This record gives sequence, structure tokens and C-alpha cells, in this order.
Amino acid sequence: MLTFMLAFSSCEKYLDQNPLPLSVIPSESLYQSDKLVASVVNGIFVSTTISTTFIGPSFSDMVMVSGMYTDEIRNLIPGNNFDVFYKNSIRADNSPFWNDFYGKIYMVNAALEGVQSNAEKLQFKEQWLGECYFLRAFFYYHLVNFYGAIPLALTSDYTVNNRLSRSSEEQVFKQIITDLKLAKELLGEEYKDGSGNSSTLRVRPNKAAAAALLARTYLYAGQWENAENEATAVIQNANYALESLNKVFLTGSKETLWSLANGESKTNAYFKAFNNGMPVVLARNQTPGTFTIFGVMTESLYQAFESADERKNSWIRTVKAEASTTRPETIYHLPNKYSSPVNDAELTVPLRLAEQYLIRAEARARSNKNTSWDDLNVVRQRAGLGALQNGDIMAAIAQERRVELFTESGHRFFDLKRTKQIDTVMQRVAAEKQSKWESYMALWPIPNVDLFQNPNLSPNPGYGQ
Repeated sequence: MLTFMLAFSSCEKYLDQNPLPLSVIPSESLYQSDKLVASVVNGIFVSTTISTTFIGPSFSDMVMVSGMYTDEIRNLIPGNNFDVFYKNSIRADNSPFWNDFYGKIYMVNAALEGVQSNAEKLQFKEQWLGECYFLRAFFYYHLVNFYGAIPLALTSDYTVNNRLSRSSEEQVFKQIITDLKLAKELLGEEYKDGSGNSSTLRVRPNKAAAAALLARTYLYAGQWENAENEATAVIQNANYALESLNKVFLTGSKETLWSLANGESKTNAYFKAFNNGMPVVLARNQTPGTFTIFGVMTESLYQAFESADERKNSWIRTVKAEASTTRPETIYHLPNKYSSPVNDAELTVPLRLAEQYLIRAEARARSNKNTSWDDLNVVRQRAGLGALQNGDIMAAIAQERRVELFTESGHRFFDLKRTKQIDTVMQRVAAEKQSKWESYMALWPIPNVDLFQNPNLSPNPGYGQ
């Protein structure tokens, strides 16, 4: 509780209003006024920002574990807790995210019910409902991509939720789309704080953020025209613009559609995960582990960048370890998207404008529209690369997504699965890792405790019970 309260109190400047810790179950009386509802909704936002899912370099951080699971990040310390992901040997007892996201979904459902029951008393009910629908969609988006067919809990009645069977992936995506349509309708163009006031900080979702996540979801669901339309609405919004590479992830960036508040005044989590003040030349007695750096970019990811790609200079940091009696001179490449040691200079960005260009490029390409090259080239030219006009457009988009969205929000893992390339890629990668890959590993195991408690829930194939 002390840890929660310290984090919450330091996050007020981002979210306004005191948040309610998730360890406190809100009663019906907590939905009688906007100020009280704000404490509930803020608690969900803050719990997301301080969750181990997003705070790297924890052993259940999404960027770290999905990057190691695929071909983005190499584990530097064999035998540590990252090894089960790096060697694709994850088990039900070390499967992350399931409990974290379902716990948040429970609180979102309770908040939706509380706000709807007291709507006549609330001035900002549209904001609270819109934010909750957005958050529920955001959580389910990750769950379905990691676990496949999953239970759809849409109420706070745990006696019902604990007996839910799986809904198909198609049904889950349909629910995500429904929630995001509601969020888009309820939320305004402006960003708001926890008091319903306009804010310059983009740490709570607005209409454009809902449209951006909706565009992504439509792409995953194979609804190309809808994906194109939602992405277009975001791209044409004058409030957003592509930034220069060194400004993309800064607080206040016009490319940000939605960011996560740090949870407390500190340097960004991914600065700590991949930089943490490590010098560009390591002395003989130093390793990346000296600076609590556990993973570096794989060589295949580094080589995926074209030689003229300015992202290599702006978003990748090269460190040289001097030769010693136990090692030769070694070169490491590390993600450097979050590069500032200054507190609150950078916020983690789950949704940004460049992805919308790539979503629209793919949606148009799958609809056989030549204009897909135009969107692809917007992103390429920002990186200092020449325009492309012909060739395999789908291969070009996959390549651009790899080098633009690397080590962000699990994109690489999800992209490999939805484009059905994961077996081909991971068979090769597993050989490099000296591990093995089988098709069932594209889905992660459901924790045993949930399988034991819910007789209607079956394990994912390949994992048993």
C-alpha cells in the first residue's frame, strides 16, 4: 500500500485528482460525484503506468520479454529469468500479463457499472465512460494477441467471470471494436485531466487516440477499408504531425497520440532498460550488466536497417567493450528511442502517428491501391531514405514496420503472428538461440491457477495443465 500511495501521489501532476489504489475495491458510494469517480479511473491509469508490464526492465515487461521471445533482443545473462522467453520455454507458472490485464479489466467493468448507474449525478460521465471503454479495449487487445481465444469478462460479477469459457479471437476483436467505437463517440478532441479540464499532456486518451487504436484493431481483424478510414481521420487531424527523429518520444511531441505517464517523476523506464548511464566505451572490468542492462539488439535487427537510415544514428546506440583476458573487444547495439536522463523528459508512447501511416499503407496495399507507396514513403523519408515506387509492397511494409516500430509495444511479435510469418522466422531464430520452436508457441500458456479455478477454461494447445 505504501508503494502504491507514493507512486500515486507523485503522478497527480499528470492525471490530476487523487487516484484510488487498485488494492481498494470501490463501493457504490464512490460513484456519487465526479471527484470520486476520478479517483477510481485515475487509479486504473496509474496502475497501468506502474505495472511491471510497462516499466522495463522487469522480468515481465512487454518490450523486453516479447523482444527476447522473437528476434529483437538478445539476452546477455544466460540462466536469468529472461531466459525462459529468450529460449522460447515459457511455462504456465511464469506466463505474464494474464492476471495483470484481467485485474485491470475487472476494475474497468466496475467503473463502467458505477458511472452508468449514477450518470445523472456526473458532469463528466462521457469522459469517464470513454476512457474506460478505451482502456478495456487496450487491455483486451494485448490479451488476445498473447493468448488467442480468451474469456470475455464484461461485468464485475466474479461469480460469472470465474466460469467463463473462451470466446474466439474474432469475437474478442469484435468486442474491442465495439468498445473503441463507444470511446471514440464519447471522448472529445481535446486531451483532458482528471478534473475534466483541458490538458497539454497527452496521457489520457481522446477521440484521436481511440481512432488510432481502432485503426490498428481493424487492421488486425482484416477490415481493410475501415482501417484505412480510421487511420486517415488521424493523419488528417491538424493536431498531429511527424516529428524529427530526436523529438518523437519527448513529452509534448506532436507525433504522440497517447502516452503513459511515468507514474512518478523519473527517467523513462526504457532509458533505464537500455541506457541507464552506460558509457559508450566499457572498461575491461565492466559489462552491460554493471549498469543493469540485461539485453541488447540482435545482430539481425541491427542489420535490417539500410546503411543510410538515420534511425541507426538517432534510435540505436553503439557501445564498445574493451578487450580483456576473458573476452575479445565486443560491440553492442542498444535501442535508444528513449535517450534522456532527465526526469519526465520522455513518456512511453503506445500510440503515435507514424504507425498510422503504416497501417494505412498496409490497408491500401491489401485493397490493391497504389497509394500505399505514398504512405510508406512518408515514414521512409522522415528517416532520410529514398522513396520506393515498385516491388513487393507487402514485404516493404513489413520491413518498414520492423525498423520503425522495433522494441515498441510488442509490435514485432504480433506482426509475425498476424502475417503468418512467425514459424518461418522463428525456426531460423531458434537455431541461432540454440533453442527450438514449435507452432503452438505462438500463443502463451494460461496460468495454472486460472485453469484450476475455472472448470470451463482449457489450456492453450501444447502446454497441458
